[in-house]
Order: sequence, then C-alpha cells, then structure tokens
Amino acid sequence: MSSTLAKIAEIEAEMAQTQKNKATAHHLGLLKARLAKLRRELITPKGGSGGGPGEGFDMAKTGDARIGFVGFPSVGKSTLLSNLAGVYSEVAAYEFTTLTTVPGVIRYKGAKIQLLDLPGIIEGAKDGKGRGRQVIAVARTCNLILIVLNVLKPLGHKKIIENELEGFGIRLNSKPPNIGFKKKDKGGINLTATCPQSELDAETVKSILAEYKIHNADVTLRSDATADDLIDVVEGNRVYIPCIYVLNKIDQISIEELDIIYKVPHCVPISAHHRWNFDDLLEKIWDYLKLVRIYTKPKGQLPDYTSPVVLPYSRTTVEDFCMKIHKNLIKEFKYALVWGLSVKHNPQKVGKDHTLEDEDVIQIVKK
Repeated sequence: MSSTLAKIAEIEAEMAQTQKNKATAHHLGLLKARLAKLRRELITPKGGSGGGPGEGFDMAKTGDARIGFVGFPSVGKSTLLSNLAGVYSEVAAYEFTTLTTVPGVIRYKGAKIQLLDLPGIIEGAKDGKGRGRQVIAVARTCNLILIVLNVLKPLGHKKIIENELEGFGIRLNSKPPNIGFKKKDKGGINLTATCPQSELDAETVKSILAEYKIHNADVTLRSDATADDLIDVVEGNRVYIPCIYVLNKIDQISIEELDIIYKVPHCVPISAHHRWNFDDLLEKIWDYLKLVRIYTKPKGQLPDYTSPVVLPYSRTTVEDFCMKIHKNLIKEFKYALVWGLSVKHNPQKVGKDHTLEDEDVIQIVKK
C-alpha cells in the first residue's frame, strides 16, 4: 500500500513543479492518467488478501433518497444531523458499531430521506487508510452530498474535502463530460472533435490512452474537453452527485456578510445550534434531489395523498413505478389511468412506457 502512496506523492510533486503551457500539456496529461490509475488501485485494491467487500459497513439503503454529510470535526455536523432528524424524524437513531450512527430518516413532502454521517472521509481516506474505503463506497451511493463548513473559515476546508471526494471518483455538481469513447479491436486511435480544443490534441489523447494500454478506439470530443475529462470517461467509474455547501454557525457573523453568502451558488447558510434556516436547507435539498412523487388511487376511492411512491427523476416511467411497488406487478399490468401534468386528458389511459411527472395520480388496471 505504502508504495502506491509514495508513487502518488511523487507524481503530485512532479505535477506541482511542472509549468503549465502548451509544451508541457502532453506530459501533464500523462501524469494525470497515471495518477488516476494509482488512485483507482487504492479504492479497489488488487489481490485477494483484503477482507470481503465493504466489511462491517454495509448500510441498508432505506427510504427514497440518501444524503451523505461530510465535514471536518467540530463544524457542527452532528448537531445539524440530530436537529434535522430531531425536528423531522420518525426513526430513532440506530447504532452502527463499526463506523457510524445513522441519525435517521426524515420525512419531507412525503418522501423518506435517509441521512448519513460519513465520518473519517477527510483524514486520508482516499489513500486507503483506516475505514476510509468503506465510507467511500457508501458516499458513492448517495443521491446528494452535503458538505458542512464553518462559515468563519469555509474555503480551506471546502478545497480539502472537494479534493478528497474527487480522488474517489466522485464529481460534485457537474455533468459527465460530453465525450464519446468506444474501444475497438483494430484501426488505431480515431479522434474527432466537433469544436475547437484548447487542451487536447491527437498526441495527448493517444498518450493518455496508451497509458491505459488502449491502442484502438474511437474518441469523439463534443465539447472543449480537458485531460481530466478524458481520463474520467476512460476510467468509467465516476459518479456524478449534486452537492450543497452548508455554511454553519451564521450566528457568529454580521448581516452584511450573510447577504454576500446568500449569493454564492450551491450554498445554504444555517445555524445548526439555533435551528435557523432549516426550511431553506430542506427546500434546497428537495430541489437537488429531483424526486418525483406519484400518488396511488385504488379503484373507486380517493387518491392517497399521504404516502406517495417516490421515484428518482431518471426513472419515472409507469414500468419503473410498478417495479418500485412489486416486481410481479408488471406481469399483471394491463394499462394505467393517469391524472396530472404528464397527460393531456384527465384521466388518460397509458401504457408502461409513459413517463410520469411529479405529483401525478395513477391507477393500475390489471389483466
């Protein structure tokens, strides 16, 4: 393990010393690719000697969405968690002996949202120290990450945490790079760019791919891409997670400073201790989670508005809805009646491929 760490440190040092310009871009691209490969080794260790996958920290994914809280010690993460869960919770905190307590599940707008404290991510977890690796595995399954920062000194912490998360292949508030990548058996590297490139040229692309022992592939650059973007696509194990920066302890700053903070994107100022601005935070969490609530309607009865079926915005067809309730339901499915924004008529008869919108009402008709 330590040799990998030494190699990473060596490459990082070399990158720090290299001037960034057109002549060195090629070399830097190579170094970045090497770094990405080493980091992947740390996250998914080779060899069978390690314990089973994710030993001791296997969180049951309950609820409709999962939010991970990351932050340095003493920024008020625990206070925020217990106060959030305390105000909106319906579950007692259940202990996890190995790593963390799950402070609970909050119900918000009918959705069950699981709140997870991700401890120890900061302290060199991406270098595979301690329990870090299991925490990372869980962090990668979150639908949203909240980075809790102290409003008095947020930027230093923010940088460190972002670097750590980037190191595990988690990309915050960004979309997958618009790069087409297809491996082939023969024909060399075929590079097409649909717009001018400021960083990548054929040579750099070739050398980055050669680092991965890929010598035949089609690469299509549909946006002005960086070496990092290309590496992300080749690695293929990146997860893209929305993120909110929670600035805690606003009781310690002036109103003028608060006005400035309000203009920063992805930020919510709160005071965990005084429970200030929680509603704002929850509203923003809801925006970022992009959940879709579907209400069910038994035949001849009023819709049940108390417990919606909640779907992630990427999977909102009638079929997804059926799968969420029970996997056998789709076998008996004949058609569905839908009321709401996704249909032109109320009710409208739809098939299993129809896409539902937030707060639609559905009635399933079986064969």
